[in-house]
Amino acid sequence: MCIYISRPYNDSSVNGNPNVPSLEIPIPDKSLSYSLSTLTNHADNEANSYTDVAPALHVSTTYRYPSEPSLLKPTDDLDIPDRLPGAAIKADAHIYSRLTAPNTSRLELILTQILGGPSLTYGSGLAAFHALLVYLNPKVVAIGAGYHGCHGVLKIFQKLTNCKIVDLFDEKTWEGEGWRLGEGDVVHLETPVNPTGNAYDIQHFADLAHARGAVLTIDATFAPPPLQEPFKHGADFIMHSGTKYFGGHSDMLCGVVSINRARETMEKDYWTMFGERLHLGAVMGNMEGWLGVRSLRTLELRVVRQSENADKLVAYLDCCMKSHGENDEDAKAVKAVVAKLHHASLQTEDLRTPDGKPGWLAKQMPNGFGPVFAMDLHNAEQARSFPSKLHLFHHATSLGGVESLIEWRRMSDNTVQDTLLRVSVGVENWEDLKRDIVDACKALAKEMPNGK
Repeated sequence: MCIYISRPYNDSSVNGNPNVPSLEIPIPDKSLSYSLSTLTNHADNEANSYTDVAPALHVSTTYRYPSEPSLLKPTDDLDIPDRLPGAAIKADAHIYSRLTAPNTSRLELILTQILGGPSLTYGSGLAAFHALLVYLNPKVVAIGAGYHGCHGVLKIFQKLTNCKIVDLFDEKTWEGEGWRLGEGDVVHLETPVNPTGNAYDIQHFADLAHARGAVLTIDATFAPPPLQEPFKHGADFIMHSGTKYFGGHSDMLCGVVSINRARETMEKDYWTMFGERLHLGAVMGNMEGWLGVRSLRTLELRVVRQSENADKLVAYLDCCMKSHGENDEDAKAVKAVVAKLHHASLQTEDLRTPDGKPGWLAKQMPNGFGPVFAMDLHNAEQARSFPSKLHLFHHATSLGGVESLIEWRRMSDNTVQDTLLRVSVGVENWEDLKRDIVDACKALAKEMPNGK
């Protein structure tokens, strides 16, 4: 699975800790190609240095130097280790956990393989977005509607740098008198987008960005592998709130940035962000790193099931809303409560071209359209009350866990209409979830027969 290169301890560019002799640096054999589920369970085999099958939780923040004085080799914080970006770090190469640590390094090893580019982890998704802005240092950022937290981070970055923020969907705003979005600037696309789950064409925005010399950053939180591979469609950087599907159990905070291997500056990108993370201090904790590895083992099982559940629920609710049968009590109840559905699976014009060929959406998301969808109810009072009628959906913010969640989104996001409900579908039986939603619609329609 790997080949090993040994370097003597007196090599000043030795991997990780220069004070440890004869480190072996594993380099993955790129000729071997494994499926996602195999990678999430074996991509970190190179990090195994003990007999435990389940990786141990390492809680230490600091690691011993050699006891032999002649082996002590001073180094600078920002010296670049002699290993490939995203490659394994030997167990005896750690110095201090703000630099590297066993659990988070193992997590990054898996993420590098499944995302398709060298990956770095951070304390949260917003910390990852902030780190990306700090590294790229754009003068202009094009961004659309989406997660309000990213807009908050960007506003702070603007306060410090006076960068311009322009409308992602209106290219006319991308330039003005004496300035334009160009080389080194950022086009930031979130797809599928929070909170609706609607999708956008990555390749289209990649073409727009690259024509100007800008970089395309993709927030792919709502469509982790195997649902979407942004690098195949022109993304330069991918970010995730790993709290969601990489964590998958509503018990850890995590952010991820992955870099496209095709970038000429990939190594510079990686090592600069690696060094800047040391001083930004936005690293994951040891427990979170361990939880992340635990969670990625079942990533494909969870995400495929959740996405299939969402696709089926949306299709059923959409059918109810289009039904004209007077005797269909389920459909009548759904229509009495739900005014509009939002989900990538409903973007039929993007799934097929007029001549019947697969459209950009079918190519971009061939394995499902994401486990999050949204419902606009007829009024705010219905939206406020609807979660209380459910039994299988927790009324809570966030998403991505194995359990289904629903949120009257106005509780945590003041940028959305007060009629919007965001639904994060879990791994439960979809028929049970369907019945829960329909029964809630019936209860609310009976309680508010006129939508009031």
